[in-house]
Amino acid sequence: MRALRPSGPKSVGHRPWRMFAVTMVLALLFGLVGMGEPLEDGLRVARNNTSPVAASGDIVVIKIDQASQTEIGRWPWPRAVMAQMVDRLSDAGAKKILLDMTYQFAMNEQQDRLFAAALARSKRVVLPVHIKSGERKGSKATNRPLARFAKHTELGVISALYNYRVAIWNLPYALADETGTYPSYASLMAGVRGPAETTFPINYRIDIDTIPQFSASDVVAGRIAPERLRGKIVIVGAASDDIGDLYLIPGRARFGGMYVQVLAAETLKRGRPISIGWWPMLLALAPFAWWAARQRRVRNQAAILGAALTAALVIPIATEAYQWFVDITPALFFVFAIGSTLAWHRYRLRGTINITTGLPNLAALRASVHQRDRALIVARIVNYPQLAAAVATSDEGALVNQIVQRLTIGAKDQVIYQGDEGIFAWISEPGTAIGHHVEALHSLFRSPARIDGDAFDLAVTFGVEIGSGRTITQRLNSALVAADEAASEGLKWKYHDPERMKDANWRLSLLSQLDQAIEAGEVWVAYQPQLDLSTGRIRGAEALARWTHPEKGPISPQEFVKAAEQSGRIEKLTLFVLDHAVATAAKINREGDRFDIAVNLSARMLTMKSLPIEVRAILARHGLAPERLTLELTETAALAGDGSDLAPLFKLRDLGIRLSIDDYGTGLSTLDYLKKVPASEIKIDQSFIKAMHDNRSDLVMVQSTIALAHSLGRTVVAEGVETKEALDLLRSLQCDVAQGFLIARPTSRQGLVRRLQDDRSHRAA
Repeated sequence: MRALRPSGPKSVGHRPWRMFAVTMVLALLFGLVGMGEPLEDGLRVARNNTSPVAASGDIVVIKIDQASQTEIGRWPWPRAVMAQMVDRLSDAGAKKILLDMTYQFAMNEQQDRLFAAALARSKRVVLPVHIKSGERKGSKATNRPLARFAKHTELGVISALYNYRVAIWNLPYALADETGTYPSYASLMAGVRGPAETTFPINYRIDIDTIPQFSASDVVAGRIAPERLRGKIVIVGAASDDIGDLYLIPGRARFGGMYVQVLAAETLKRGRPISIGWWPMLLALAPFAWWAARQRRVRNQAAILGAALTAALVIPIATEAYQWFVDITPALFFVFAIGSTLAWHRYRLRGTINITTGLPNLAALRASVHQRDRALIVARIVNYPQLAAAVATSDEGALVNQIVQRLTIGAKDQVIYQGDEGIFAWISEPGTAIGHHVEALHSLFRSPARIDGDAFDLAVTFGVEIGSGRTITQRLNSALVAADEAASEGLKWKYHDPERMKDANWRLSLLSQLDQAIEAGEVWVAYQPQLDLSTGRIRGAEALARWTHPEKGPISPQEFVKAAEQSGRIEKLTLFVLDHAVATAAKINREGDRFDIAVNLSARMLTMKSLPIEVRAILARHGLAPERLTLELTETAALAGDGSDLAPLFKLRDLGIRLSIDDYGTGLSTLDYLKKVPASEIKIDQSFIKAMHDNRSDLVMVQSTIALAHSLGRTVVAEGVETKEALDLLRSLQCDVAQGFLIARPTSRQGLVRRLQDDRSHRAA
């Protein structure tokens, strides 16, 4: 008997290069777009906590803290007080005095004169310059101290780039504008200079608690012994929540900006830090991944990949001791992806072989990669149960072998999949004339099979499913149904065309199930948080309808929402989402957080005269202030020329409810449209946000929309923010609110509450 070749899903070991190449490309994309940044930050914090080091003690912090404000007065203090502090520090022998507060505006003339005189006496004070990127590429905006102060001092840069958590991981050596190049405060304190516009990583292993610190009021009152300041670099800055200028020290809490400069200076004093990036670790682990992919044994694969992961986690601990900073999340992603793919292929191969005949079974067919434009053919041996019972168990393989030999005549490499009860299936070769082919196969089964000298008749029928875009499981089921129908109707074969099925049947079924799904709790509300770019806090969320079908799983919102709109059944779904969203927002507001909720409003709802009454009733029932609710009207909705369908919008606005133009830029982007709709908010469509870094026209669209909206007194929400670069660019363009996967993915009510608690705890810290 000829050996039957199992051919289900390919083992990774057969073609590891394909899996390796695809995974490497994904890892490179992962690194290029910075998807692992939050995890990278967390891993670095963990490493910092395992091996903290002490500060040098050469830099002293003078805190304008709560105690100082209690004794001297609320900030800002008269400049005569700052003059007195400069004199005290100079008399104590401070080597350099850096003031981390701006002096770009004149105040009281007498006070300014006293402060300028103190600066002139000291001749060791550094005042800050703040340089930030402008809207046009290469332009700069600079905040400089008054000339009467600057002529007596050295100038240094306090500018920094921070992430969405207001954490600063890198600082520049120096920055330049049209007036010159200015070293950063960190460079000045460390006495280390570097090229302008070049940043270096901050070593947060340095324990902030080991930095000498004194209260500003003690300095002004002369309560600090001079020897504790003599020869020291002294920096004076805010250290109070009342003043602000707070940044997250990773792994700790929020501290005044001067602490970041001090830690950066301490970093430079330990030697020039080097940021290696993410690609060296990825390349270093690539041979391990290739080695693992070539292994057949699971134990060997696990050992190799485990060693690679251990190396990725341990090596940065050693390199960062020498201030060589390496990013590892793309490498971790790569190793995890390789391991997951290997495990998935192992899982797919389990249970995919018929243990009696060695043929791949129907589970293997369902898991296989097939060409959808080729026909799927099923052969059913109608009397197979009787045949299997008549032959010895050891002879069943010989029986199957004879069946397969007939099915593969003219196509010896054809892969045949065997199911239970005499089912055999395969994908036809390109160009096969299905009718002639099946007729010829049927004629081959007229002669009996011979097992140990005995003849056994084979009764066979065929079912055919032509190539289609449906899943292989659906196609297989259709072919099986066709084969069974052929057997019951006395036919040799029967053909099933899935393209005859109409979308209308599913659409009607979907809509009939939607109402029941709402009642049964299958429809629920997800919340996507929105970030206030000026404060860095979560200011609200957009409520989104979700449907989890008990059998089909998640149903695409685009499918059921669009169907509900087109059939005029959107009202119930909208009111359901609105009721749950308002209830959630009301609960959050009662707990003390100021929280806004946004709900999509279909243009078809504008014909509903009772809409303002319904909305007001929902707000009253849950106790939510109207101004906390935003209703988003899609910009693509066509409005009547006479404005009659705008009446409900004006009534909603008069109730105090905020209105937003959603998907701005994709439809009716005209001033006339903006003038018609009484909206207080414009929501820029995500297609422009995602493309603005690479497409100048999209950037101009975003920039001009923000400027136009602000000129009309409207706020701007950017949706689809998925990268830190996009978030930073939106901040520089003075966008108000951001929403997207970088900030948070849509989540359940419980997930939203947890995110708000995390946000609250960070603010409290």
